[in-house]
Amino acid sequence: MDKHAPNEMTNSHLLVRNFDYLEASTIGEALYWLEQYDGRARLLAGGTDLIVLMKMERLNPGAIINITKIPGLNEIKVNPNGSVEIGPLVTIHTLAMHPHIRVNFPGLAAACLSFGSTQIETMGTIGGNLCNGSPAADTAPVLLTLGAELTLASRQGKRTLSLEAFFLSPGKTDLKPTEMLVGITLPAPEPGSTSVFLKASRVVADLAKASLAIAFTRQGERITGCKVAMGSVAPTPILLPNVAETLNGQIFSQDLLADAGKLVAETISPIDDVRSSAWYRRRIANVLLQDAMNQAWPLALNPKPASVAAPQANGHHHLPLTKALGTDHLTEVELTVNGCKTKVWVAANELLLNVLREKLELTGTKYACGIGECSACTVQIDGKPMLSCLVLAISAAGKEITTVEGLQDPKTGELDPLQEAFIENTAFQCGYCTPGILMTAKALLNETPDPDEGQVRHYLRGNNCRCTGYASIVRAVLSCADHQE
Repeated sequence: MDKHAPNEMTNSHLLVRNFDYLEASTIGEALYWLEQYDGRARLLAGGTDLIVLMKMERLNPGAIINITKIPGLNEIKVNPNGSVEIGPLVTIHTLAMHPHIRVNFPGLAAACLSFGSTQIETMGTIGGNLCNGSPAADTAPVLLTLGAELTLASRQGKRTLSLEAFFLSPGKTDLKPTEMLVGITLPAPEPGSTSVFLKASRVVADLAKASLAIAFTRQGERITGCKVAMGSVAPTPILLPNVAETLNGQIFSQDLLADAGKLVAETISPIDDVRSSAWYRRRIANVLLQDAMNQAWPLALNPKPASVAAPQANGHHHLPLTKALGTDHLTEVELTVNGCKTKVWVAANELLLNVLREKLELTGTKYACGIGECSACTVQIDGKPMLSCLVLAISAAGKEITTVEGLQDPKTGELDPLQEAFIENTAFQCGYCTPGILMTAKALLNETPDPDEGQVRHYLRGNNCRCTGYASIVRAVLSCADHQE
């Protein structure tokens, strides 16, 4: 038997298969290459799903087309009529923090904040979350209730379709091999409308056992324009029109919600799998519906204003393109690591983590799970916490990379105040996970100089530590918040 047979777990520290690497500067260029490779190419955006599947050899593409440097695809545009256009490269974290999204589409912001880790939020894109076709995609249920429409492009032109029509089966969408998603449009919300998203999972940093979104307009004490959708309870994320019909036009009451909750449980078609049982999913669906409506009802009367500062730019750089790199070839790229420019020869399938440790001898960044679940490999790329085990080294060319070695003062060698705080609060034991936690916490303090305990715990939720527990880590981060410039 081939030791690298598809679907058999391999060494997660490596991408063992070779592939061509291409960087597109325009949509047209990406579409041309998709057509040339005739179904054997995959688009690279955040990479949080694609690179994992390639490591596990469930996908072995002939080419990777990096689309992150195409201008305009990472923008959020609010139109005069109130509709919103979201580019497919907008990151989950950007959506979660965007003031207009938080006020007018609170369910979408909540869905984005429910992702398993800050690093996945920061790297992952809205386009990738949808195009992966997962029944558990966190943004899908709420986008279904909001009436999202997708714009797909090919060399033959563009077409639009509803998000409901986009999902076909687990892992399969209506996106053709020669097409790419170029836009997501949300219609303007009605006055008095709101949306809510709730998720049940085994632990915070996990996929959903079941998720539910609801959107409606409140007219006095009456529910109108209601839509209900769920994830992880059917082969695809689904709308539940019969449940919405039960609520539409009705006076809000707990008896009404109880009836609707029972109907949800009867309507869905969940399965038993490693995360949950069908029995549990039916029962939690009932609870999620009632909890979502109870949360949403007062919000529709008094929408909460955005509570965050305007987000920073989404990190797009107009960088010189890396030349196309064929299978089994090396290319020299310039990386800026801890403020120093260095040139290194890399292959298309080399990961940033391996280059940092083995070629640049920066061993503070740690190997661990290799599939983005533990966050021990976290570094900062352009100031944002990212998982170096899921980043192609060649794609990091021209970006600012900071590892744990870069936290100390380069002239005096003095430790960063955050590092000192970890020592003072005994916020480590074996220390293996500590570099990743430091890099994540530093990003939080740069983004939110005075976080509260809830913000610290949420931001660090994806950083696994099996020695200390998290109380001393949280104390250390909070103690040094005032030291940030």
